Amino acid sequence: MMLDILYHDEQLIVINKPAGMLVHRSWLDKHETVFAMQSLRDQIGQHVFPIHRLDRPTSGVLLFALDSDTARIMSQQFEHHQVEKQYLAVVRGYLNGEGRIDYPLKVQLDKIADKFSQPKAAQPAVTDYATLAQVEMPYPAGKFATARYSLVKLIPKTGRKHQLRRHLKHLFHPIMGDTNYGDLHQNRALTANIGVDRLFLHARSLQFTHPYNLQKMTINAPLDSQWQQLFARFGWSFPDFY
Repeated sequence: MMLDILYHDEQLIVINKPAGMLVHRSWLDKHETVFAMQSLRDQIGQHVFPIHRLDRPTSGVLLFALDSDTARIMSQQFEHHQVEKQYLAVVRGYLNGEGRIDYPLKVQLDKIADKFSQPKAAQPAVTDYATLAQVEMPYPAGKFATARYSLVKLIPKTGRKHQLRRHLKHLFHPIMGDTNYGDLHQNRALTANIGVDRLFLHARSLQFTHPYNLQKMTINAPLDSQWQQLFARFGWSFPDFY
């Protein structure tokens, strides 16, 4: 599978990670054979260094460095909150207006890897959101006679595990297609009526400072075919940066 390269120079490379693809090999997913890091390395014939992660079901902008020094510099930008990430999500119900979710999240321990770890205190977690569009569809979903959805822009200010998915669940507006934190009946209704079956969370843009020429960079990732199918059925127009 050829990855969609959004930007490439001597120090950095950015791809549009497909939904369903792991960033790198993990012993927790031993059966998987396709990974973004290895696929990109094979595609360009050069070793790559992942700077950040996207959850497996999340698509969108994913940044790699092409050498260890660049990886260190870029990792520091992430650690010092000098990078802005913007996501698109489709959520259940009408989430109105804009606001900030300031809700600490407990550290999620893995049942195997963290078997002997002690529970940790909840960590600060902040996400800004703004609603871009809404729609009501004439088919039943769960206990409701119709289905309502909102298209939301999300800007995480911290980087906790599954932060966006857990924050939207906290608001009672879970992200559609989320099998961990979402609404099973709503997810099934969306698949049955629209024909889509992915997590509707997409890393749409990444803003950072280039480590060598110090230019401000903004990389945008196009939406995949399932997003486009959903937009067409809902009558939504594409965000202006597409």
